[in-house]
Amino acid sequence: MKLKWYGHASFRITAANGVSIITDPYTPETAGYPPIEETADIVVISSDNDSFHCRADLIPGTPIVVNALDVAQTGGQRVEKGITIRAIQAMEALNHAFHDPDQNALYRFEVDGLHVGHMGDVGNAFTEEQLRFFEGLDVLLALAGGHPTIELDDLKTVIDRTRPKLVVPMHFRTLTYKPRNTFWIEKFLSYFDEADVDFACAYEVELTPETMPQATRVLVLDYVR
Repeated sequence: MKLKWYGHASFRITAANGVSIITDPYTPETAGYPPIEETADIVVISSDNDSFHCRADLIPGTPIVVNALDVAQTGGQRVEKGITIRAIQAMEALNHAFHDPDQNALYRFEVDGLHVGHMGDVGNAFTEEQLRFFEGLDVLLALAGGHPTIELDDLKTVIDRTRPKLVVPMHFRTLTYKPRNTFWIEKFLSYFDEADVDFACAYEVELTPETMPQATRVLVLDYVR
Protein backbone atom coordinates (compact mmCIF):
# COMPACT_ATOMS: atom_id res chain seq x y z
CA MET A 1 0.00 0.00 0.00
CA LYS A 2 1.28 3.44 -0.91
CA LEU A 3 0.38 6.40 1.30
CA LYS A 4 0.78 9.97 0.04
CA TRP A 5 -0.01 13.13 2.00
CA TYR A 6 -1.30 16.06 -0.02
CA GLY A 7 -1.68 18.23 3.08
CA HIS A 8 -4.29 19.00 5.76
CA ALA A 9 -6.45 15.85 6.09
CA SER A 10 -6.06 14.68 2.49
CA PHE A 11 -4.17 11.50 1.61
CA ARG A 12 -3.97 9.20 -1.37
CA ILE A 13 -3.93 5.49 -0.58
CA THR A 14 -3.06 3.19 -3.46
CA ALA A 15 -3.48 -0.57 -3.26
CA ALA A 16 -1.18 -3.06 -4.92
CA ASN A 17 -3.91 -3.77 -7.50
CA GLY A 18 -4.05 -0.08 -8.43
CA VAL A 19 -7.28 0.87 -6.67
CA SER A 20 -6.84 4.33 -5.16
CA ILE A 21 -8.58 6.34 -2.45
CA ILE A 22 -8.32 10.06 -1.72
CA THR A 23 -9.45 11.24 1.71
CA ASP A 24 -11.00 14.57 2.71
CA PRO A 25 -9.91 16.78 -0.22
CA TYR A 26 -9.55 20.47 0.62
CA THR A 27 -10.11 23.80 -1.11
CA PRO A 28 -6.61 24.93 -2.19
CA GLU A 29 -7.33 28.64 -1.81
CA THR A 30 -8.31 28.30 1.85
CA ALA A 31 -6.12 25.39 3.00
CA GLY A 32 -3.03 26.77 1.28
CA TYR A 33 -1.96 23.47 -0.27
CA PRO A 34 -1.67 22.91 -4.03
CA PRO A 35 -4.63 21.60 -6.05
CA ILE A 36 -4.86 17.82 -6.13
CA GLU A 37 -4.26 16.94 -9.76
CA GLU A 38 -4.43 13.14 -9.51
CA THR A 39 -7.64 11.24 -9.95
CA ALA A 40 -8.78 8.34 -7.78
CA ASP A 41 -11.22 5.45 -7.89
CA ILE A 42 -12.81 6.49 -4.58
CA VAL A 43 -12.96 9.81 -2.74
CA VAL A 44 -14.05 9.67 0.91
CA ILE A 45 -15.25 12.84 2.64
CA SER A 46 -15.96 13.11 6.37
CA SER A 47 -18.89 15.49 5.75
CA ASP A 48 -20.39 17.46 2.89
CA ASN A 49 -20.33 20.96 4.38
CA ASP A 50 -16.70 21.75 5.25
CA SER A 51 -14.57 23.14 2.44
CA PHE A 52 -11.41 21.91 4.16
CA HIS A 53 -12.64 18.30 4.06
CA CYS A 54 -15.31 17.79 1.38
CA ARG A 55 -14.11 19.03 -2.02
CA ALA A 56 -14.57 15.82 -3.96
CA ASP A 57 -15.76 18.01 -6.83
CA LEU A 58 -12.19 19.26 -7.29
CA ILE A 59 -10.74 15.80 -7.90
CA PRO A 60 -10.21 15.15 -11.64
CA GLY A 61 -12.16 12.45 -13.44
CA THR A 62 -15.27 10.73 -12.16
CA PRO A 63 -14.37 9.05 -8.86
CA ILE A 64 -16.91 7.30 -6.68
CA VAL A 65 -17.68 9.73 -3.84
CA VAL A 66 -18.37 8.24 -0.41
CA ASN A 67 -19.75 10.59 2.23
CA ALA A 68 -18.65 8.94 5.47
CA LEU A 69 -21.32 10.75 7.47
CA ASP A 70 -24.00 9.30 5.19
CA VAL A 71 -22.42 5.87 5.64
CA ALA A 72 -22.45 6.29 9.42
CA GLN A 73 -26.13 7.27 9.33
CA THR A 74 -27.24 4.49 6.97
CA GLY A 75 -25.91 1.19 8.21
CA GLY A 76 -22.29 1.98 9.01
CA GLN A 77 -20.53 0.50 6.00
CA ARG A 78 -20.31 0.63 2.21
CA VAL A 79 -18.33 -1.43 -0.28
CA GLU A 80 -16.74 0.14 -3.36
CA LYS A 81 -14.15 -1.43 -5.67
CA GLY A 82 -13.80 -4.33 -3.24
CA ILE A 83 -12.94 -2.04 -0.31
CA THR A 84 -15.24 -1.91 2.72
CA ILE A 85 -15.51 1.59 4.18
CA ARG A 86 -16.91 1.78 7.71
CA ALA A 87 -17.90 4.97 9.50
CA ILE A 88 -19.22 6.27 12.79
CA GLN A 89 -20.70 9.68 13.56
CA ALA A 90 -18.63 12.37 15.28
CA MET A 91 -18.92 16.08 16.02
CA GLU A 92 -16.65 18.90 14.95
CA ALA A 93 -15.33 21.43 17.48
CA LEU A 94 -17.76 20.42 20.23
CA ASN A 95 -15.25 21.61 22.85
CA HIS A 96 -14.86 25.08 21.37
CA ALA A 97 -17.71 27.29 22.54
CA PHE A 98 -17.25 29.92 19.84
CA HIS A 99 -17.60 27.41 17.01
CA ASP A 100 -20.90 25.84 15.97
CA PRO A 101 -20.33 22.08 15.99
CA ASP A 102 -21.10 20.24 12.77
CA GLN A 103 -21.63 16.56 12.27
CA ASN A 104 -18.92 14.62 10.52
CA ALA A 105 -17.58 11.08 10.71
CA LEU A 106 -14.63 8.93 11.62
CA TYR A 107 -13.96 6.26 9.03
CA ARG A 108 -11.78 3.23 8.38
CA PHE A 109 -11.02 0.75 5.62
CA GLU A 110 -8.62 -2.09 4.83
CA VAL A 111 -6.12 -2.00 1.96
CA ASP A 112 -3.56 -4.74 1.26
CA GLY A 113 -4.07 -6.25 4.70
CA LEU A 114 -3.59 -2.92 6.50
CA HIS A 115 -6.40 -1.39 8.55
CA VAL A 116 -6.41 2.39 8.10
CA GLY A 117 -8.39 4.85 10.23
CA HIS A 118 -9.08 8.52 9.43
CA MET A 119 -10.20 10.94 12.16
CA GLY A 120 -12.22 13.18 9.86
CA ASP A 121 -12.61 16.52 11.63
CA VAL A 122 -13.59 15.38 15.12
CA GLY A 123 -13.37 18.11 17.76
CA ASN A 124 -13.94 16.35 21.06
CA ALA A 125 -12.72 13.50 23.22
CA PHE A 126 -13.78 10.07 21.93
CA THR A 127 -16.73 8.22 23.35
CA GLU A 128 -16.29 4.58 24.30
CA GLU A 129 -18.09 3.62 21.10
CA GLN A 130 -15.68 5.69 19.02
CA LEU A 131 -12.70 4.16 20.81
CA ARG A 132 -13.98 0.67 20.05
CA PHE A 133 -14.48 1.69 16.42
CA PHE A 134 -10.75 2.44 16.07
CA GLU A 135 -9.49 -0.73 17.75
CA GLY A 136 -7.22 -2.94 15.64
CA LEU A 137 -5.82 -0.22 13.39
CA ASP A 138 -2.48 -0.56 11.68
CA VAL A 139 -2.39 3.08 10.56
CA LEU A 140 -4.12 6.01 12.27
CA LEU A 141 -4.30 9.26 10.30
CA ALA A 142 -4.40 11.56 13.32
CA LEU A 143 -5.53 15.16 13.82
CA ALA A 144 -2.34 16.53 15.38
CA GLY A 145 -2.80 20.30 15.49
CA GLY A 146 -5.21 20.73 18.38
CA HIS A 147 -7.64 23.62 17.86
CA PRO A 148 -10.12 23.54 16.21
CA THR A 149 -10.07 19.74 16.27
CA ILE A 150 -9.52 17.26 19.11
CA GLU A 151 -7.32 18.49 21.97
CA LEU A 152 -3.91 16.82 22.05
CA ASP A 153 -4.41 15.36 25.54
CA ASP A 154 -7.57 13.68 24.26
CA LEU A 155 -5.79 12.51 21.11
CA LYS A 156 -3.06 10.88 23.19
CA THR A 157 -5.79 9.06 25.11
CA VAL A 158 -7.19 7.76 21.82
CA ILE A 159 -3.74 6.52 20.79
CA ASP A 160 -3.02 4.93 24.17
CA ARG A 161 -6.41 3.21 24.27
CA THR A 162 -6.59 1.96 20.67
CA ARG A 163 -2.85 1.26 20.15
CA PRO A 164 -2.46 1.72 16.40
CA LYS A 165 0.83 0.42 15.08
CA LEU A 166 1.60 3.58 13.13
CA VAL A 167 0.36 7.12 13.76
CA VAL A 168 0.62 9.50 10.81
CA PRO A 169 -0.10 13.08 11.91
CA MET A 170 -2.18 15.45 9.79
CA HIS A 171 -4.08 18.74 10.15
CA PHE A 172 -1.29 20.57 11.99
CA ARG A 173 0.21 23.97 11.30
CA THR A 174 2.66 24.14 8.39
CA LEU A 175 4.32 26.81 6.29
CA THR A 176 1.25 26.87 4.04
CA TYR A 177 -1.57 26.07 6.51
CA LYS A 178 -1.02 28.34 9.50
CA PRO A 179 -4.04 29.29 11.60
CA ARG A 180 -2.73 31.20 14.59
CA ASN A 181 -4.19 28.86 17.24
CA THR A 182 -3.23 25.58 15.55
CA PHE A 183 -0.06 23.85 16.78
CA TRP A 184 3.06 23.07 14.80
CA ILE A 185 3.99 19.37 14.71
CA GLU A 186 6.48 19.75 17.58
CA LYS A 187 3.68 20.09 20.13
CA PHE A 188 2.17 16.75 19.14
CA LEU A 189 5.57 15.04 19.05
CA SER A 190 6.29 16.19 22.61
CA TYR A 191 3.84 13.51 23.76
CA PHE A 192 6.18 10.76 22.51
CA ASP A 193 9.73 9.61 23.15
CA GLU A 194 12.09 10.78 20.41
CA ALA A 195 13.05 7.15 19.78
CA ASP A 196 9.45 6.40 18.77
CA VAL A 197 9.25 9.09 16.07
CA ASP A 198 10.38 8.74 12.46
CA PHE A 199 10.55 11.42 9.76
CA ALA A 200 9.93 10.14 6.24
CA CYS A 201 11.46 13.26 4.61
CA ALA A 202 9.05 12.49 1.77
CA TYR A 203 5.35 12.90 1.04
CA GLU A 204 4.84 9.27 -0.02
CA VAL A 205 5.78 5.98 1.63
CA GLU A 206 5.07 2.32 0.96
CA LEU A 207 3.65 0.29 3.83
CA THR A 208 3.10 -3.45 4.21
CA PRO A 209 1.94 -5.64 7.09
CA GLU A 210 5.51 -6.90 7.40
CA THR A 211 6.88 -3.38 7.99
CA MET A 212 4.43 -2.51 10.75
CA PRO A 213 6.06 -1.98 14.17
CA GLN A 214 5.05 -4.08 17.14
CA ALA A 215 4.52 -1.05 19.39
CA THR A 216 3.07 2.31 18.38
CA ARG A 217 5.36 4.59 16.38
CA VAL A 218 4.81 8.01 14.80
CA LEU A 219 5.68 8.61 11.14
CA VAL A 220 5.79 12.26 10.04
CA LEU A 221 5.33 12.82 6.31
CA ASP A 222 6.12 15.89 4.28
CA TYR A 223 3.28 17.30 2.16
CA VAL A 224 3.11 17.60 -1.61
CA ARG A 225 4.57 20.94 -2.76
